[in-house]
Amino acid sequence: MKSLTAALPALLITFFISSYSSGQDQGVSKDSSPFKIARLKYSGGGDWYNDPSAEVNMMEYLRRNTAIDVDEPKFYSVSVSSDEIFNYPFVLLTGHGNIELSPEEADRLRKYCESGGFIFADDDYGMDEAFRREMKKVFPDNELKELPFNHPIYSSHFSFPSGLPKIHEHDSKPPQGYGIYSNGRLCVYYAYETNISDGWADTQEHQDPPEKREEAFRMGTNIIVYSLMN
Repeated sequence: MKSLTAALPALLITFFISSYSSGQDQGVSKDSSPFKIARLKYSGGGDWYNDPSAEVNMMEYLRRNTAIDVDEPKFYSVSVSSDEIFNYPFVLLTGHGNIELSPEEADRLRKYCESGGFIFADDDYGMDEAFRREMKKVFPDNELKELPFNHPIYSSHFSFPSGLPKIHEHDSKPPQGYGIYSNGRLCVYYAYETNISDGWADTQEHQDPPEKREEAFRMGTNIIVYSLMN
């Protein structure tokens, strides 16, 4: 089985991500590399690929506003079924529609999380039902639970005393942040009714005002910083 861990010092010095990978017949070897965000590819028909500028802009923001050692800002993607997923400590799962995981893919995602990986799921409006259903395959004994406003993910770098900021209106509901813990560690964070990653995308995509884009980038920074330090 592959494993992935993050060896991380304090925020004021350079971050390095240490990932462990191996082939089926090979021993485990250690490989260190700068931080990158990978978009998670999945089956089912949902547009997992939408707004590819989002991660690029988020990585640029991290470069300018944190001491995290960020890789070249570009669009990285990885399939649920690929061994390459274990090379990425942080993946973004988003889309508007259906998600389908085979039993093997659900098992792989669970192993990814148990090995130190972190999934940021961002409902792009329309994936909520499918996402909750498929997460039950990944973690049949763990429930998505709303995180309280005093959870450290809301203060890991910037302060959000009222929890998730509202970036986009969907059904006029308040934004909510949910989590799944595995072995005592938050490994899945789910943003609902806000669509944080749309606020990262190029301005011509959604025309968000500057203050909303800044909120989205700041909350994205918090999620990433928290994932690297836990």
